[in-house]
Amino acid sequence: MPRLYDWLQATWYGERGGGWLRPCGVVFGLVSRWRRRAYQRGWLPAWRSSRTVVVVGNLTVGGTGKTPAVLWLAAELQARGWRVGIVTRGYRGTLRTAHRVTARHTAAESGDEAVLLWRRLQVPVAVGRDRCAAVRLLEADCDLIISDDGLQHFALWRDFEIALVDGSRGLGNGRCLPAGPLREPAGRLHEVDAVIVHGGDFAWPAALHMTLVPQAFVALADGQRRPPAAFAGRRALAVAAIGHPARFFRMLRQLGLEPREVPLPDHASITAATLRREPGLPLLMTEKDAVKCAAAARADAWYLEVAAEFSGEVAGLLARIEDAARRRAAGG
Repeated sequence: MPRLYDWLQATWYGERGGGWLRPCGVVFGLVSRWRRRAYQRGWLPAWRSSRTVVVVGNLTVGGTGKTPAVLWLAAELQARGWRVGIVTRGYRGTLRTAHRVTARHTAAESGDEAVLLWRRLQVPVAVGRDRCAAVRLLEADCDLIISDDGLQHFALWRDFEIALVDGSRGLGNGRCLPAGPLREPAGRLHEVDAVIVHGGDFAWPAALHMTLVPQAFVALADGQRRPPAAFAGRRALAVAAIGHPARFFRMLRQLGLEPREVPLPDHASITAATLRREPGLPLLMTEKDAVKCAAAARADAWYLEVAAEFSGEVAGLLARIEDAARRRAAGG
């Protein structure tokens, strides 16, 4: 699997061949375009919630920073008086039915992102492979529901769409799966309501730009907080099971660390063997990884807490979302 993953990354984002996959990518793009049109025209049924639904997703396979963006957006809308809820698929969670996350749910049951969102925000969070079923669980307590991912889940009607793009990798070679990293043709970016570019230099008209800023290292054992520069000049074992581990390792180097990198597939479990590696070095990980292994972590394990900062028409984005919510509340 690692070799296949490396080959695909080189094909999608580098100069390596893969031309024989192009016909498959063309077919995938045509099917995805037809499928979206079928939902738009009513040939396939899309369920519409009684509440405002905002989808935060992406066109590419892999991480683009959706969860930090959802954390920021939910906090901003909550501060403006909206009763905000979040739905997520609960990737790799063992619970098969849609459910609301509570203090008793673990990352193994509900998925790492769902548990992280609930712990950070303390807003209603529902998990379900069927996003419509998850949204139904929140309608009584929320007037605005954010879907973490799900841009291609057209069975859920949405009032507002936000697409994130990894600014350092862009849209890769611009081809659809399996020839490239795209879940839909690149032109889909012209159809969403807002585009957020995460880091890098990818250019898109009127896009907002997001940067993740380190806030603190937090001890898994007792919640002790240290400033981002606390480990500067030191070596550390760095573990990341996220969509783009290189971004986390790069951030650690920017903080002055020398990380011994352990990249893992997105949402992968952190095994006991991994936790025991390099006992003489501090163990550093992302917050998303921390929710999966807090109970088994060693005393010198820390996660890096980050916050999203934005530039561009932030006020305009929030105003447009609020306008959509008011129209829905008025029966629009």
